[in-house]
Amino acid sequence: MTWLLENWDTFAEALRQHVVLVAQALALSLAIALPLGIVSARRPRLYTLVLAVTGALYTIPALALFALLIPVMGLGSGPALTAIVMYSLLVLTRNVVVGLRSVSPDVLEAADGMGYGRLRRLLAIEMPLALPVVIAGIRLTVVTQISVATVGAFIGAGGLGDLIFQGITQDIGDKVVVGAVAASLLAIVADEALRLLEARAAALGGRP
Repeated sequence: MTWLLENWDTFAEALRQHVVLVAQALALSLAIALPLGIVSARRPRLYTLVLAVTGALYTIPALALFALLIPVMGLGSGPALTAIVMYSLLVLTRNVVVGLRSVSPDVLEAADGMGYGRLRRLLAIEMPLALPVVIAGIRLTVVTQISVATVGAFIGAGGLGDLIFQGITQDIGDKVVVGAVAASLLAIVADEALRLLEARAAALGGRP
C-alpha cells in the first residue's frame, strides 16, 4: 500500500473524523433511545407508535435522507450526524424495551417486596439484567453507524468515506482500497469488542 505509507497523516485524520462522528452519533442516540425505551416498555400504545416512527425513518435510503436534510442543515457533519442518529433509534429503542420486558416478574416482585422504589428498581435490578440485550442493540447500531458515516463523506462529513470518494474521483485505486478496508476493519473491531462486552454483561447478570 504505497499510498498509505506516503499519506499516513491524511489516513489518520480521516480515521479520527470517522471515529469522532460515530462516537457523537452513538452518544446522542443513547441519550434519546434509553429514556424513550424505558418509557415505552411500560406503555404498549406508545411503543407501537415509537416503532412505527423509528421504523419509517430506518427504511429511508441514506442518500435520500441526506437530500432531505441538506436544504435545512446544509452540507457537512451536521446532517450526517442527524441521519446517523435517526437510523439508530429503531434498534436501540427496541432492544431497551425487549431487555426490560425480559426481566422475570418474580424478580420484580421480589424487589418490590424488599422495598425498592420504581427508580431504584430500574437502576439496580432491571437495567443490569436488561444490559446484555441493550448491548446487543448497540453492537448492531455501531456497525450501522460506521457504514452510514462512510456514505456521509458524500455530503462533506469527512471520515474514511472521503478516501473512497476521492480515490474514485482521482482514479487512485490504493486510496479506495485503504478507505474501504479501514472502514471494514473498524466495524469488525467495534463489533468484536462489543460482543465481548455483551458476553461479560450476560455472565454478570447470571444469563447463559
